[in-house]
Amino acid sequence: MGSILSYSGLSTKIRAMQSKLITEDQLAEIIRLSGVPQAAAYLKRTPAYADTWASVDENNLHRGQIEKMLKASIFRDFSKIYNFANSRQRTFLDLYSRRYEIRVLKEMITNLFDHRDTDPVDLSPYREFFRRHSNLDLDALNTCKTMPEFINLLKGNEFYLPLSHIQDHENALLFDYGMALDLYYFTQIWNVRKKLFSGNDLKQITTAYGEKFDLLNLQFIQRSKQCFHMQPADIYALLIPINYKLKKEETRSLVEASSADEFNAVFRRTYYGKKYTKLSAASLEEFYNYILRNILEKESRRDPYSVATLYSYLYHKEHEVNRLTIAIECVRYGVEPDDAMRYIRSN
Repeated sequence: MGSILSYSGLSTKIRAMQSKLITEDQLAEIIRLSGVPQAAAYLKRTPAYADTWASVDENNLHRGQIEKMLKASIFRDFSKIYNFANSRQRTFLDLYSRRYEIRVLKEMITNLFDHRDTDPVDLSPYREFFRRHSNLDLDALNTCKTMPEFINLLKGNEFYLPLSHIQDHENALLFDYGMALDLYYFTQIWNVRKKLFSGNDLKQITTAYGEKFDLLNLQFIQRSKQCFHMQPADIYALLIPINYKLKKEETRSLVEASSADEFNAVFRRTYYGKKYTKLSAASLEEFYNYILRNILEKESRRDPYSVATLYSYLYHKEHEVNRLTIAIECVRYGVEPDDAMRYIRSN
């Protein structure tokens, strides 16, 4: 009863928001439109975007502006949920929001590595959200010209330590800084989940994130061996240090497999190889989003008055924006509808 009471108002709010998410049928209509202004006009008529886009003239919008507006809708929905959440739910949302901070930090770091001195990150989609939910000084960070200056400005923030450790290594790459942020975030979530949750909430969070981390590790091992021919020691150093259903000895066997056939044989014996019989090592990346989406939808349906409802909605909203961005790009370049839907579904 306590779970139902604590989530009842929030679950009702999320169900109302979920009913406005763009469907696959609507995406199929969008990719058949004649141009970007027509796609923007279509979105203006949908319940999800009608109010916030009402004053926008779609004829004066270009693709980049639409993408910023779509990004901003993620943060707007997050804030709506946050306003309905109780203190414990807000603690989870505060932790979840670190992914948004990492997203913009990665954009800024990419600019520093690309030496885009005249093209700083456009902060307009993020500014209002960060004002409410972050203590990062985005404007100051966005003026930095070097990585040492950027990292020094983060002193006192939780992201300073993981980035400063990478800075201590000679010839650190953009990939290394991004990976350090991701590993820090994933480890934080895993380590604090038992402090934040109990009962069914704890079980759902453990399942959702545990399978996510296992699948990401499987993807990375497969790609690092097949595409980059990395040595085992280098692969181990970059894996998420968490094991859920993927056992440590299975991880070791996969990393040290001497051939694709040996890798596939080990994979077939893992929990994921047995559970998802149509899944092969070669299709891990394609199946990742499909599997994670199914986990979240199943947990959310099983218990709509739980943290899975929050996580599921935010996941689906972010992927809606990704798919709409791809759809509008396909409209812009006149991609055939069947090809466009394949791109969208593989996202």
